[in-house]
Parts: sequence; structure tokens; C-alpha cells
Amino acid sequence: MLKEFKEFAVRGNVIDLAVGVIIGGAFGKIVSSFVNDVVMPPIGLLVGGVDFKDLAWTLKDAELDASGETIAAAVTVNYGMFIQNVVDFIIVAFVIFLAVKGINKMNKKEEKKAEAAPPPPPPKSEVLLEEIRDLLKKQ
Repeated sequence: MLKEFKEFAVRGNVIDLAVGVIIGGAFGKIVSSFVNDVVMPPIGLLVGGVDFKDLAWTLKDAELDASGETIAAAVTVNYGMFIQNVVDFIIVAFVIFLAVKGINKMNKKEEKKAEAAPPPPPPKSEVLLEEIRDLLKKQ
């Protein structure tokens, strides 16, 4: 079982997958920063100076005691964060779409090259055997 696991773990597909997951995680952080720090502030400014992180519906206000300390936290629906996450997702999905489209285009070019290339000539031994066969047929 250990041998099978080792063969599985060192296969190219598993290593490629691991690299993809690591790069994807880093790319996700970049996209989140791009959305949070570059895209959403101008959009918030356009819609009246709103910070999307602060957009929320308060279902229940926080409960405070007589001294002003919080007894129970407020219950909120943070739809602003949801909007930011949707924008994150759309950007990541679009970039992945472009990457897959590029890979597919590259694969089609390779397939066309393979189809356009003439088949390799048969080995000399095969040509010689065909000649012998043809001579035997004539006799």
C-alpha cells in the first residue's frame, strides 16, 4: 500500500494539482486585494461614499448593560461582504475562463500540426519485407 501511495504521490498529475492549488490560493489573495483595495472604493464613491464592507442589515441590536459593556453582540446580515465576494468570484472565474480558453487554443494548434504533418516513412526493414512480398506474389 505504501508503494502504491508513493507512485500516486509522485505522479505528474498530483504534483501539477498541488502546484495549481498553491498558485490558486495566492491568486485568490491577489484578487481579493484587488477587489477590496482597488475596485470597490471607486464604486463605493460613485454610489455615495459607501464602504461596501460596512453594508449590513441589523436584525438585532447589541445588548448593553448599565455600564455600557456588551452583553450580547448585534446580529447582522453583512451583504456588503457578500457583494465583494461575488466580485472576487467573477474576476477569478473570468481569469480561469481565459486561461482554459488559451490552453484549448494552444491544444487545437498542436492537433492541427499533428494532422498536417505527413506520416513518417516506414522503417527500411518493413519496405524490404513489402518488396519481398510483392516479388513472391509475382512468382
